[in-house]
Amino acid sequence: MHRSNGRPIGRSTTGGADFLQLDPGEAPVGGLADWLARRLRQAITDGRLPAGSRLPATRLLAADLRVSRGVITDAYRRLAEEGRVAGRGRGGTVVVDPLAPPPVPARARPAAPVRPPVSPSARPSARPPAPPAGTPPRSPFAGTPVPATFDALRAAPAAIDLSPGVPDLAAFPRAAWLRAERAVLHDLAARDFGYGDPRGTPALRRAVADWLGRNRGIRADPGDVLVVAGAAQALALAGEVLRADGLDVVAVEDPGSLGTRQHLGHRITATPPVPVDAEGIRVDALRATGARAVLLTPAHQFPTGVVLGGARRRELLQWAAEGGLVIEDDYDAEHRYDRPPVPALRGVLPEQVLYLGSVSKLLAPALRTGWMLAPARYREFLADAKRLDDLGNAALPQLVLARLMDSGALERHLRLLRPRHRRRRDAMTAAVAAHLPGAVVHGAAAGLHLMVTFPAGLTCTDTELAEAALAHGVKVQPLSWHARLPHPPGLVLGYAAGAPGEIEEGVAVLGRLLREAGGALPG
Repeated sequence: MHRSNGRPIGRSTTGGADFLQLDPGEAPVGGLADWLARRLRQAITDGRLPAGSRLPATRLLAADLRVSRGVITDAYRRLAEEGRVAGRGRGGTVVVDPLAPPPVPARARPAAPVRPPVSPSARPSARPPAPPAGTPPRSPFAGTPVPATFDALRAAPAAIDLSPGVPDLAAFPRAAWLRAERAVLHDLAARDFGYGDPRGTPALRRAVADWLGRNRGIRADPGDVLVVAGAAQALALAGEVLRADGLDVVAVEDPGSLGTRQHLGHRITATPPVPVDAEGIRVDALRATGARAVLLTPAHQFPTGVVLGGARRRELLQWAAEGGLVIEDDYDAEHRYDRPPVPALRGVLPEQVLYLGSVSKLLAPALRTGWMLAPARYREFLADAKRLDDLGNAALPQLVLARLMDSGALERHLRLLRPRHRRRRDAMTAAVAAHLPGAVVHGAAAGLHLMVTFPAGLTCTDTELAEAALAHGVKVQPLSWHARLPHPPGLVLGYAAGAPGEIEEGVAVLGRLLREAGGALPG
């Protein structure tokens, strides 16, 4: 159902766009076009939509906001009459407002001062059925998981991979990437193949700043952006710099990503766990740890899928305003289906939030490309650490990614992924209901995985279930890997990489293993 510009015809509670974090619920009845034109005008004036930015196609933005296309067309027309935007045919509608601050050329910015390198101053139970013959002697699930455990699990053969954190690699936009790469190579001068700025190419830093302004509600200058080799390197650099600054204890969510905790723990002395409930991290428990920094996934908490609630968000920001530092891992923020977009914390309190993002889930982990936006007091120290670590990411992939962002190709790719992921999410929730009827599903409104918890009475641990599943050709992760505080047994199941039929088959194997182990779930 749509809502017209004149009167309500029906409104969805999930209407909303990543673009500028637009929420039509803010508009007065009968004033949608006025509201939209005002929001776009404001974004042009404050620089979130700089000159040359493309506005979303009217059809696509209308679908996101759950309003009639006429509302979008009317708002765009008003801006065109004011001389702020112009139609460019197949190039779409482009910002031409002379008031929009143009990107600052990299050579016009003063060089960052060179500073000295930063010196790092459940219970016993019966097992599921025995695995088939030919199983490797050492299982990834044997013993306490270590960093190499994830490598072993990725390398383990399996017919069906339901691991979390694995995107739809078959959907990588090869044709668009090749076109962008050819265009980049055609335009590159010989000097561009030399060593560049270790903070990242000016083109990508500009494109990331624009992307974050459009999609995550973050106002950033290209100079704020540090390009890194994914969230893993971002955590390593952050850990090194924070420890040198005396912050050698960083609290983490529990349950929370084991892999992330391992990367951070390699540089930080302690990572005390803080419980997560239905509203997100417990700020009272965070205060009780005495930690002055915390690592969060507020837009889509891993693995529970919880979104940081409004009251809890205000409580956390108050903690940060009192001197705390939030490391915001914007995990899975782009992948949402049944809820409006959630603005990033960085957009509210930039000097107390160290923001991390990447394209690993949107494009592919193999690109090893991400970004950090740090408080000003850490920016140059992080740049020094990056310089000494690897002299900067490879320039060519950065330039290709910048071209995809600037052209709108990356947003088009995201729009193609969402319905595909939704179908796979629906297939997994239906399969859990059919084959694991007593299990509880968490985090289905967004992301690329589900957390499934089991009731009391199972005759095997979740690690034993995951081990048996791998032996029968299905790859999953036990929830206990990601929890240090007491928590019900469960599994973390990814659905992005599998077709609906594979997903249903994999969950059916899990149900059969539980029944054969005598741990059938109550229906």
